[in-house]
Amino acid sequence: MAHVTLLVGTTKGAFLVSGDADRSSWKVTGPFCDLWPINQVAGVDGTIWAGGGNAWNGAGVWRSVDGGNSWSLSRFARGDVEGMIAAEPEMAKLFGWSASQPAPFDGDVEAVWSVVRHGDRLYAGTKPAQLFVSADDGETWERLDALHTHESAESWNPGAAGLILHTILGDPDATEKLWVGISAAGVFASEDGGQSWERRNRLSNAEACGHHLHPAAPRDGDTGHCVHNIMRAPGDVLYQQNHHGVWRSSDGGRSWDDITEGLPSTFGFPIRVHPRDPDTIWVMPLNGDAAGRFPPDAQPAVWKSEDAGRNWSAKRDGLPEQAFFTVLRQAMSGDTSDPSGVYFGTNTGSIFASLDEGESWSEIVQHLPTVLCVEVMEH
Repeated sequence: MAHVTLLVGTTKGAFLVSGDADRSSWKVTGPFCDLWPINQVAGVDGTIWAGGGNAWNGAGVWRSVDGGNSWSLSRFARGDVEGMIAAEPEMAKLFGWSASQPAPFDGDVEAVWSVVRHGDRLYAGTKPAQLFVSADDGETWERLDALHTHESAESWNPGAAGLILHTILGDPDATEKLWVGISAAGVFASEDGGQSWERRNRLSNAEACGHHLHPAAPRDGDTGHCVHNIMRAPGDVLYQQNHHGVWRSSDGGRSWDDITEGLPSTFGFPIRVHPRDPDTIWVMPLNGDAAGRFPPDAQPAVWKSEDAGRNWSAKRDGLPEQAFFTVLRQAMSGDTSDPSGVYFGTNTGSIFASLDEGESWSEIVQHLPTVLCVEVMEH
């Protein structure tokens, strides 16, 4: 069994939560990344990348090549703090702030929202929605202009968090194949490494979905465009948790089937796919975008399907009987152990773990800042 380290992004930096050999005890280290908000973290062979920032700090990807002991920043854009440093040098000195050199995408990027290693390249998605690639492990970055200049770009609408590219997926057997999720523009796919893109939001059976007045609901033959998270299973099977429903595609996103029936809500943020069984998935439904965004009836449950979404069951063993937390779009992940571990973090600073594929849960970390993402690094 591999050792598992949870890579946790929060509103106050990145944290590492390291498990022992049998995942029975956990050690927390951090915060890292100068307390920047960190939206997604990726780790491969001891190298860790953390993407984040905001209007104040600027945008960038932090990198550690020694398992989190030290970090360096590849800055995409400077933030509003630069104006404060120039206008109030004595105040800046008091807080230890110093001016930054001009960054390559100043004025174009507010925050990094996703960072993923795919093949020998590193990809990053940003706010506003753009896609970047690095061929040198994150030291320098190039923008892939074909996506944000797509013919549909003028129709993209920002979600509550803004117009963000939050999910990047790749096919490990075909590194030129990519999928991204943009809120609120939907799913896009590339077959040529990001040089061209196809929008893929078509419903497999538009009539079966009925009519909904909600602005994020499916219409005009498409799923709702406010996709919250996407996961890939072998064979180009895709799953997405949408602002309005859970969907499955058996053809790489070219068409989507509604698999929401049986869940207590159409609304939620994360989705997780089993590392070996493409029919086993987990979601965390919330009660609705305008109803508080907490578990339905304040009774937390991870809902699991073992037949590709045809049937769902609530898994509550070990979870609080009553709670009002939110689990955000990148805040659920899993390992490749057998049985597979599943993990999620809350906006109240807790991390829950299941070592039996979601059947039972335990709280392994408390009192972190708001958890924005949970990823797994195995070593």
